[in-house]
Order: sequence, then C-alpha cells, then structure tokens
Amino acid sequence: MDINLSAQPHLFQPLTLKSVTVRNRIGVSPMCQYSSEDGVANDWHLVHLGARAVGGAGLVIAEATAISPEGRISPADAGIWAEKHVEPIARINRFIKQHGAVPGIQIAHAGRKASTARPWDGGGHLADDAGGWPTIAPSALPFGGSLWKVPRAMTQADITQVQNDFVAATKRSLAAGCEWLELHAAHGYLMSEFLSPLANQRSDSYGGSFENRIRFLLETTRAVRAAWPEKLPLTVRLSCTDWMPGGWDLEQSVELSRRLKAEGVDLIDCSSGGNAPDAKIPVGPGYQVPFAERIRRDADVPTAAVGAITAPAQADQIIRNGQADLVLLARELLRDPYWPVRAARALGQPAAVPPPVQYARAW
Repeated sequence: MDINLSAQPHLFQPLTLKSVTVRNRIGVSPMCQYSSEDGVANDWHLVHLGARAVGGAGLVIAEATAISPEGRISPADAGIWAEKHVEPIARINRFIKQHGAVPGIQIAHAGRKASTARPWDGGGHLADDAGGWPTIAPSALPFGGSLWKVPRAMTQADITQVQNDFVAATKRSLAAGCEWLELHAAHGYLMSEFLSPLANQRSDSYGGSFENRIRFLLETTRAVRAAWPEKLPLTVRLSCTDWMPGGWDLEQSVELSRRLKAEGVDLIDCSSGGNAPDAKIPVGPGYQVPFAERIRRDADVPTAAVGAITAPAQADQIIRNGQADLVLLARELLRDPYWPVRAARALGQPAAVPPPVQYARAW
C-alpha cells in the first residue's frame, strides 16, 4: 500500500509502506556502535536497539551493517556477510517486534573509507599490518586527511562481486526478520562514491556523465529489489549534496530519486555530506530537512528527514507541514531512549506513546 503524499498527518499518526505499518513517524537512525567482533551483533546491540523500541520509536534501523569483511568501516563494525550473523540479528529483531516497533537494517560497503580505527581510537586509516586491509573504490583517489589510503579502482569483476554481496546480505536480512531494508548510498561510502564526481573519475560506463555515475546504484537497487519481497519497504539513504562545488548536489538527487522510485524504492532517507574532508556544512536545527521536502515534492516519493532534529514540536511540524513522512533521530535518541514518550506528552498526546508498563509509575 502506497502512502498519500497529499495527506497532512502528524508525528503520532501511523505510516504504512507496502505491508508494513510503523506505529508513529519517529524512527531510530542507523548509528554505528563499533562494538562487534567479526561482525557479530551482541548484547550491546540488543540493549541499544531494544531500548529504543521500548522507548516508543516506531522504526528501529540497525547500524550500517557490512556486506563483506572488506566493506566494514572498522574491524569492530556489525556485519551480515555470513550465516553466523543471522541469528544474533534475529534475536534483536524479535525483541524489537515484541515491543511494537518495526525492525530495520541498513546494509553498506564503506569503499575508500573502510579499514579505519574506531572513533575513540582515533578514527584514521589502519595500516594493513595493523589490523587494516586494502580498500576499493570507483577510482584510485584517497579521501584525504587521516583517511590516507589510496583505494584500488574497482574492476568490472569487483563491481559484480559487490552487487552479489548486497543481494546475499539482503537475503540474510530477510532471514533475520528485518522488515525494512535501507541501502546506504550516503556519507562518502561506496555507493555515494560512485555518485559523486569528487570520488568517481572513471572513464567507463560507471563514470563521467550523470547516467553513468548512477548506474552502480541503480543496478544494485534493481538486484536487491528482486531479492527483497515486494510487500516489504526498500529505502535508500542519499547524501543529497556534497556541500562542495563540482560535487553531487540536490538537483541530481531529485532526478536520481525519480529513477530509484521507478526501480521499486519506497522512501528516500535524505542526509548529506561525506565525500570531501574540507566541506563546509552549515549544521543547525533541521538543516537537512529542505532536502527531504524537495525530493518528496519533486520526485513524488516518500522521504525521511534527518539531522539536528531534537525538539518534539520541531519533529511534529516537519510531518504536519508535509516536509517529510518520517523523522529519523540519532543523537537525541542516544541522549534519551524515551524521547518518543516525552514528545507525546509535550505535544499533548500522552496516550499516543505510553511508557512501558514496568516504568509507568515513573511518569
């Protein structure tokens, strides 16, 4: 079932995409935890994600989960490249569903930004003899700064392998009980690198023109959509602009979103940045919301808004004003897993998101 983009819902109205209904318009944005061993989700992930479901979020999207060992940002990233990863994720998803939220996952390949230390260990590239590994990307261009590794430019065989890995990860995500799948095509990771002229200087059919630079993402989306049940939502996170002259921009994002909709994508998750270390990003309350509004209107596809959304009235107005269909919170939900409960009370709708019965006496 498609949603009606002309409707004027509010933050606590359910959202239905395909056969999935999210109980409200509040979602947990994917946030890397750098807490896995060999990609396996563990008790930290259960408590981290489960707490947000108990706290009232309608959608809980697991962190960028690597489709291959080489696709991890760091050695501590979560993964879904092997069968051993399925049941630990399924355990978490069962808990999320038990507490009324929709379990989702973002699958990803880090491209030239792979092979790094965890943020609290410095976050820079790891040498191959110090726990790191060789990286791949559309072109042999380093990101820069502390991400100094020069990636190997991908061959056609590499492209095919990565696309096959995305399909295999999709099938494992389904087996793990995920009901919402997001492809990570943002923040300067592999799919985003193909889109941006700052990272993609290929001269073959995957580089140069707009049509060529979007080819990798469209092909991969098509293959994933064929493997992901039609009844379940497929979404894509885009960096809607690189915030750099000559880079990827909003106009290209609008046109790409039209193409992605035609390939069966149900929602665009609208973020930005990540392809240039020296980009000047005007961070402020709701600074990325205009991207979601523009793509929703001009590409006629549902969108999620992200980025510095903190106040209940702010989130509610994004939905009421038709700027987006869903708000995804990150840092604010780290600070307060019960933000949805607090937001419902602040907006005069306490019955919309009641606290868990075990905690009810505290409210």
